[in-house]
Amino acid sequence: MNTMETTINHQSGILIVDDEFVVRDSLTKWFRQDGFRVEAAENAAGALKLLDKGPWDIVLLDIKMPGMSGLELQKRIHEIDRAATVIMITAFASVESAVQALKEGAFDYVTKPVDPDHLSHLVQNALRHKDLSNENVRLREHLSTLLTPDDLIGESPQMKKVVELATSVAHTDTTVMIRGESGTGKELIARTIHINSNRRYFPLITVNCGAVPESLLESELFGHEKGAFTGAQYKRKGKFELADGGTIFLDEIGTITPKMQVQLLRVIESHQFSRVGGSEPIKSDFRVICATNRDLEQAVKEGSFREDLYYRLNVFTVSLPPLRERRSDIPPLVQHFVRKYSTIMNKPVKEIDAASLDLLVRYQWPGNVRELENVIERAMVLAKPPSIKSTDLPFQLSQTQAAPNGDTLEAIEKVHIENILRRNGWNITRSAEILDIDRVTLYNKIARFGLKKP
Repeated sequence: MNTMETTINHQSGILIVDDEFVVRDSLTKWFRQDGFRVEAAENAAGALKLLDKGPWDIVLLDIKMPGMSGLELQKRIHEIDRAATVIMITAFASVESAVQALKEGAFDYVTKPVDPDHLSHLVQNALRHKDLSNENVRLREHLSTLLTPDDLIGESPQMKKVVELATSVAHTDTTVMIRGESGTGKELIARTIHINSNRRYFPLITVNCGAVPESLLESELFGHEKGAFTGAQYKRKGKFELADGGTIFLDEIGTITPKMQVQLLRVIESHQFSRVGGSEPIKSDFRVICATNRDLEQAVKEGSFREDLYYRLNVFTVSLPPLRERRSDIPPLVQHFVRKYSTIMNKPVKEIDAASLDLLVRYQWPGNVRELENVIERAMVLAKPPSIKSTDLPFQLSQTQAAPNGDTLEAIEKVHIENILRRNGWNITRSAEILDIDRVTLYNKIARFGLKKP
């Protein structure tokens, strides 16, 4: 028997099960010469005893044996040791049985009389396949530890609730709608859901529906055939096709036109579509996560957003609070961004002074976390080691945009009402329902506090 071309693990074990002594004896000698640990059994009963001496990397198994057949023993082997790789040995007349064994998990089969070189290469390939499978498992386990969204920072009750909802729905294929103001981190939540799902080893495809012109959005989502329109020189796959097996994240879903809403509804319901300029149906297995900062309920009432699409998308909702409603998360976010840009800029600025942090905590943050990150990046450019100072912050942060310091009930009420109005796009009816007051009372409070729609 020829020595294997590649280096093998001399501790690899081979179990030979065959009722013919000549076959057992010759195979045992061949593989021991190649450095394997080898044992042999003449029937299923002997093989089952030797399985306890495992683990066995390869089991060479005769199909036709007295008593329990090779097919039955194969099932038992996989029950005992799922990692064992089975190669069937068969006479020409029982090839049909060998094919059946392949369907039930055997790696391959050889026919008698056995060709030593062919069997040697077959075992080599089986061990390579086994090593690759084990490496794949290790890489996936390692990848799982790396797939943590570092920017998902917050210990406030609101953010803990968001994370709890996101991780709970992640293990399903349920469509998720993420709601929140611009800059609150909706894409980060979508990524959190994806990387905690069973689809995490497939792509997360993001489409900013508001940033793509209407004339191009159809091609962006569904792809196009060559010559479908002027400039279409090549066939192109769309985002839904690229998301096969994974997740498609439709950001700013509230901006799409009525025509696109009809097409999108059909694709989400059937998971089937055709490229622009094509007629061949394409199937794709994708999960949908969408996001919006608009009042879709009001859009449905006004007729600008389809009700059936709204209910198809709004199966499970995750609402992100604005940063001004979770001020306790501002200090850890600031420290995170300081560390981030200290590394990126290779600058020894590792902290922020107390006065600057106080300004940041009291600021209203209309741009939410995105605005906070931009402020810290700018401050890091200006700051001198070892810390960021208030003079490094944008001028407007020290002006009247800071949140009121008062602890009076009136000051707290004013901030709370303004937050609710902003979060709901100044929808008076919805805001009044959340505040549990009537519309007239809300209008009176708006006038009293001098609140104005931005």
